[in-house]
Amino acid sequence: MKKILVVDDEEKIRAIIRKYGEFEGYSITEAGDGMEAVMLCRKEDFDVIILDVMMPELDGFSACREIKKQKDIPVIMLSARGEEYDRLHGFELGIDDYVVKPFSPKELMMRVKVVTDRNGARGTAETEHDIFRTEGLCIDFTGRTVTVDGTRAELSPKEYDLLFYLVRNRNIALERERLITEVWGYDYYGDERTLDTHIKLLRSRLGEYRRFLVTLRGVGYRFEA
Repeated sequence: MKKILVVDDEEKIRAIIRKYGEFEGYSITEAGDGMEAVMLCRKEDFDVIILDVMMPELDGFSACREIKKQKDIPVIMLSARGEEYDRLHGFELGIDDYVVKPFSPKELMMRVKVVTDRNGARGTAETEHDIFRTEGLCIDFTGRTVTVDGTRAELSPKEYDLLFYLVRNRNIALERERLITEVWGYDYYGDERTLDTHIKLLRSRLGEYRRFLVTLRGVGYRFEA
């Protein structure tokens, strides 16, 4: 049975997530603030964390940062705010998804399924050593590393997935819908702005090689190298 840690200072929200989560067959553990969540993660392992942003003691961003120092657990962040800054900050910390309140519990459970299924399958696709190099950019598909002019770039799991897909399909115009379907999954329920947010983050990671990520207005993106 997969385990979910639900972190929110609102008891009603935790209760409704527990109700739907247990109905879907998940084991639910609750925490009322970020500090409690960090302590629980030190003692236990979870398959995914549903983490609210605005909480007392320790906010969701700070809690996520502390948890990621200890364990690489997928995080779905909840927030009453949908500003681009919050999304960027969350994805920079390595979260897997971002859900704006109010939300549909059924949709949230679908997102949990996508994240846990993807995390379980991660790392099984590449069986042979596979490296792509162009100028000072080195992308190791097998080792899941990206090096920029000899310096290791730290990417979130989803940034790796997106960059790898773009590079494997380099010099091909990739529609936004295709990218979302192939990278996030055909049953992804999120906002299309998530793709743009990750492209922006990737460009910041790649430094001068950001020029390889070309925007195709009205279509999508292309990795051109």
